[in-house]
Amino acid sequence: MAFKGTENYIASEELQLAVNAAVQLQRPLLVKGEPGTGKTQLAEEIAQAMDAPLIQWHIKSTTKAQQGLYEYDAVSRLRDSQLGDDRVHDIGNYIKRGKLWEAFASEKRAVLLIDEIDKADIEFPNDLLVELDRMEFHVYETGETIRAENRPIVIITSNNEKELPDAFLRRCFFHYINFPDYDTLKAIVDVHHPGVQTELVRNALEIFFDIREVRGLKKRPSTSELIDWLKLLVSDELSADQLRDGEFKQALPPLFGALIKNEQDVHLLERLAFMSRRKDG
Repeated sequence: MAFKGTENYIASEELQLAVNAAVQLQRPLLVKGEPGTGKTQLAEEIAQAMDAPLIQWHIKSTTKAQQGLYEYDAVSRLRDSQLGDDRVHDIGNYIKRGKLWEAFASEKRAVLLIDEIDKADIEFPNDLLVELDRMEFHVYETGETIRAENRPIVIITSNNEKELPDAFLRRCFFHYINFPDYDTLKAIVDVHHPGVQTELVRNALEIFFDIREVRGLKKRPSTSELIDWLKLLVSDELSADQLRDGEFKQALPPLFGALIKNEQDVHLLERLAFMSRRKDG
């Protein structure tokens, strides 16, 4: 079954091709792009479109590759042995399955999301090379080998915080999600906010893109922040005229806290608005 996006997710033709190519090649799909461009949501929508269980592994700076396979709780076993618990005779009682194990053991073909892999230690991707390539791993404590009953669809996201090893990249199909253009972004807005006044959406998008083009911004607003901003504009019943009159070149747009997330960028836009007023005056 080919992935073509969903009712809630506008996937470009290039992204659709990348997803389907990765599935066909049985390779992990490595997805990069600006924060807020829908990398994590992509895995959720693929699972929905293919009626597959979604298994999510959100990576932190302290995450180790072994945790994705399994963890052996030796401390609990020692404690139980001291208490005379019969569970201690079966070491399997102290093996905690990781997300890869869950995906490998799934009765239906699963979608496995390894989210923000670049947050982990630089050796983390290399430590998963064999397991993701062969779709199996060994549990040393029990002597069993865990093999994927149904090879999962693996989606890996990265925000480019660290360079990923070449050996890992060679095993992935890569796709970079470009920031949506005006028409694509309007289609995304229509999905999340159907029926919103056309002129309000047009004015909001113009301001949004104007802000993104400001030089020196520490963090440009993302798609998800635009969706939140529009939700607030609609709930506050702001008209298209009110939004246009608050164009950031003359003053910061209403409810700008949904778009601008740090004080440096607020001060930058305030300076630009001040300089624009002086020039017009």
